[in-house]
Amino acid sequence: MCWIDLVGDVFPLAESKPRNTHFCFGHARTRRQGQCEQTHTDLSIETRKRDLSSMNFSLCLSSSIISTLVHFLLVASLLCPVCSSEMGNTRVANQTLKPQEEVHKMNIIRTRLQQINKPSVKTIQSPDGDVIDCVVSHQQPAFDHPILKGHKPLDPPERPKGHNKRDILSENFQLWTMLGESCPEGTIPIRRTTEQDMLRASSVSRFGRKIRRRVRRDTNSNGHEHAVGYVSGEQYYGAKASINVWAPRVANQDEFSLSQMWVISGSFGDDLNTIEAGWQVSPELYGDTYPRFFTYWTSDAYQATGCYNLLCSGFVQTNNRIAIGAAISPTSSYAGGQFDISLLIWKDPKHGNWWLEFGSGILVGYWPSFLFTHLRDHASMVQFGGEVVNSRQSGSHTSTQMGSGHFASEGFGKASYFRNMQVVDWDNNLVPLSNLRVLADHPNCYDIQGGINNVWGNYFYYGGPGRNVRCP
Repeated sequence: MCWIDLVGDVFPLAESKPRNTHFCFGHARTRRQGQCEQTHTDLSIETRKRDLSSMNFSLCLSSSIISTLVHFLLVASLLCPVCSSEMGNTRVANQTLKPQEEVHKMNIIRTRLQQINKPSVKTIQSPDGDVIDCVVSHQQPAFDHPILKGHKPLDPPERPKGHNKRDILSENFQLWTMLGESCPEGTIPIRRTTEQDMLRASSVSRFGRKIRRRVRRDTNSNGHEHAVGYVSGEQYYGAKASINVWAPRVANQDEFSLSQMWVISGSFGDDLNTIEAGWQVSPELYGDTYPRFFTYWTSDAYQATGCYNLLCSGFVQTNNRIAIGAAISPTSSYAGGQFDISLLIWKDPKHGNWWLEFGSGILVGYWPSFLFTHLRDHASMVQFGGEVVNSRQSGSHTSTQMGSGHFASEGFGKASYFRNMQVVDWDNNLVPLSNLRVLADHPNCYDIQGGINNVWGNYFYYGGPGRNVRCP
């Protein structure tokens, strides 16, 4: 049984600052000590008038205390300038170090934003607060890649045989298009990245990338929990599924909830290749809790290659009506209307590039074959399903939901689903899954139940609420 962990995160340790305590006495305290000394003398005289024996004891004690304090003040007055100087220098150093770090960080952010955000011919304000830039197709980030410089997007390839034309999806499935806005022909819509987006990232230098982590074959995933269906053991040239869209609750900014397809090849070591697409709720990446359409790729197990969406040179977008990373609308509701999106990823037999399609006939774009090593040929595993991060910030299991936030047993209208799952074979045919396995690594928190029928073909329900009486 093979298992991979595809998403990671980092929780940086805060640097502890040394705390120095200094004790210094100045001339003002010497003056007060003189006043105190005079008071002790007056009291001693009054006491002597009352009781001679009491006077002797008080005078002796007072003299001893005064003598000790005088010696202490002499030593302290010599050391005090040194203490003051040290504290002053420490304060100055701290005050100058923090602004220097901030300036360096902001310079990195602004340089990266200049690379990501390209000049636009039109700008669209989305109702959810996003800004969508219409960028000339051959100026998109993909064409910053040395191999693609000077090129233009390729023409559409041949679709796989057996492609189902019944699943017609309106192109108006994202919030930014709801007011009738679109990008002109010859341009593509790109969600603008802001300084706030980058400042939320746990690592500014790796913004837009999944954090490096060891990819595992088993289900022990260091805070990442899954409910998935998968096939392996053959050569795969693509995959297709319809994915139910919800807006699951995410407990905090360090966590996310997603539903996606993975097309995978490699040894599950440093040479792992993946192509990924689906929807996700990620407060850290997007700054809100909308479900958003996303893509991802890597050719070295998330080390130095790959990124989300169009945040690096890689995926080439060809569609002017779909913004990768933009919010999806509508979403499904419990015991109410259900909404799903159909995704197809397949390898063009002629050029070898991996293409992405929405619904029936809505081409989004492609991953050039040269980005990959193992995926230049074929995939060895295809995976479908949900994933969440469980950071256990409160010491108990997270309440971040997967899918609808309800268990698989609740069925249609209440539990989230994948349906009509298929793979593409060596002859560019879409075929049913021959040996679908389902797996939930924490079934008391999130579970999965598979099935097959004439309408939905291979399908499964999956998800859950996270923390509950059986998942403390």
